[in-house]
Amino acid sequence: MGDLDTKFRLDKWLWAARFFKTRSLATTAIDTGKVHVDGDRVKPAKEVHVGQLIQIRNKDMEIELRVLGLSILRRGASEAALLYTETEGSVAKRENAKVTGVGEHAKRERGAGRPTKRQQRDIKRFTGLDLK
Repeated sequence: MGDLDTKFRLDKWLWAARFFKTRSLATTAIDTGKVHVDGDRVKPAKEVHVGQLIQIRNKDMEIELRVLGLSILRRGASEAALLYTETEGSVAKRENAKVTGVGEHAKRERGAGRPTKRQQRDIKRFTGLDLK
């Protein structure tokens, strides 16, 4: 997919592989240590090579992948999927998280938790107390 003499920056590659919506989001993730290449923290201008192992950690996903192709052009999702393959351990970890609901700790049913402003007014009217 790419020329041999072209240099492929990590932030551009992550954007082209559709892991981030913008290059600036990819750069921010790399700068904050959420992206590691071969186990090392790197900079956005790090050159990407075929065969490297990249770990990406976000609030809703933790993925480990191996680079199969190089491109700095953002294309369709089907073409972007040809640039990498996810490791078996990463797939198993995501499936386990899906089954156990690890990433759903902050979700709650509507109405659970603190009362809304309207509910607080109703409570005050019902009890006759001035709750603050």
